[in-house]
Amino acid sequence: MRIAVVSLFPSMLREALAHGVLGRALERGVVEVDYFDPREHTADVHRTVDDRPYGGGPGMVLKVEPLRDALCAARAASPEGSRAVYLGADGVRFDQSRAREASGWPGLILVAGRYEGVDERFVEHEIDEQWSIGDYVLSGGELPALVVIDAIARLLPGTLGSAESAIQESFSDGLLDWPHYTRPASVDGRGVPAVLASGDHAAIGRWRLQQSLGRTWLRRPDLLARRGMSAEERILLEEFKRAAAARRAQEDSRVIDASYGEGESNEQDHSTTER
Repeated sequence: MRIAVVSLFPSMLREALAHGVLGRALERGVVEVDYFDPREHTADVHRTVDDRPYGGGPGMVLKVEPLRDALCAARAASPEGSRAVYLGADGVRFDQSRAREASGWPGLILVAGRYEGVDERFVEHEIDEQWSIGDYVLSGGELPALVVIDAIARLLPGTLGSAESAIQESFSDGLLDWPHYTRPASVDGRGVPAVLASGDHAAIGRWRLQQSLGRTWLRRPDLLARRGMSAEERILLEEFKRAAAARRAQEDSRVIDASYGEGESNEQDHSTTER
C-alpha cells in the first residue's frame, strides 16, 4: 500500500517509522510512505506557510496555496482512487473498523495540520475525509498520522509475523484483548491461570473469550453496547461477573480481618502503656 503524508515535519515521521514492525514492513515493501512538505511549495524567501486568522484571535492558520500544491504533488504520486484525509481534533473518530476499511484502499494521503488549524477552504475543496484519533488537542497532525499508519499497516499481509495476530488483537471483534502470559510460570508467587497450561484448546478459547468480554464490560461498556452479545457470550460474561464479585468479597474480608487484627494489637499496646 502507498501512503503519502503532507507535513511540515517529515523528518519527525521518517524517524518514528524506521523502527520495529513498521520499519520491517517498509523494508519489505509491504507499505510505502512518501512525504510532501508544504514549505517546498512556497514562492517567498521565508517559505511562508501560515498567516494570521481573519476575525482575530490567537495562533496562526495554514494557508491554502502551499497545502493545496503539496496535496496535488501527493495525488500525482499516489495510485488512482487514493483518498485524502485531514487529521484534526474535529474529525470523525478513527477506530479499528475504519483502519480495516482503509487497508483495502489503493492508497491514502494524510494531511497533518499545525498551529491553530488550516484554512477551511482547503478542507472543503481538497479533502475527502476528516479523522480524529481522540477527544484531545495535539500540537499537530504528525502523531495522529503515525497512529493511523501503524494501525493500517498492521492489517496488511506481510507486516506481522503471523497474520493471525492482527485478527486476534483488541477491537478486531469489537472487544478488548484478553490477558497474556509468558514464562516463567511463577513470578513473585503469582502463577499463570491453569487453563492456559492445560493443552485443552477449546477450554483456552472459552477462557480467552470470557476474559475479553469481562475486560470490555469493566473498561469499555460502550463497546459491548454497540456490539451486542450472543447467548453463549452472555453466559460467559455472567460467570465472569460472579467470579469478580466473589474476588472482591474475599478481598474486602481480608481487609476487615486485617483491620480487626490491628485494633487488637493497638488495644494490647495501650493496656501495657505506663501511666
